[in-house]
Amino acid sequence: MSDQGPPAVVAGEKETLLAFMRYLREAIIRKVEGLPDDIARKPAVPSGTSPLGILKHLTGAELVWVEWAFLGRDPFPELGMDVTETDTVAGCVAAYRATAARADAIWATLDDLDAVSAREDRTLRWILVHTVEELARHAGHLDIMREMIDGSVGR
Repeated sequence: MSDQGPPAVVAGEKETLLAFMRYLREAIIRKVEGLPDDIARKPAVPSGTSPLGILKHLTGAELVWVEWAFLGRDPFPELGMDVTETDTVAGCVAAYRATAARADAIWATLDDLDAVSAREDRTLRWILVHTVEELARHAGHLDIMREMIDGSVGR
């Protein structure tokens, strides 16, 4: 597993945060890629959380704040961590990449970090920082799970 460090970026606030978001997305994907589907679906901790469950959760979380809360678009994204026997690493990674591309297209149209969201009374800045925080937290969970599963370490 690659041990790529954080992005080296000299840019404004939004561009820096988006660079970290993209870096975290790739770290998250690296943590699930290479796992057999049955292992990726299996809960890695007593709470029932699995690597694919986290990936499915983040697929919704990428859009809940920027699309549902900030722009006010429906429907509310699915945020659950439940996995089925038909969920695969390849399918969940593809869905996550598609969601990331959709979120990036939205972020590209938004410039005023002080703008207040249509729902939830949050600024765009808060939403962007929270999204980075959410990805970082779950990337850490996946770091631990992957090490517990097969000993793989690294970003």
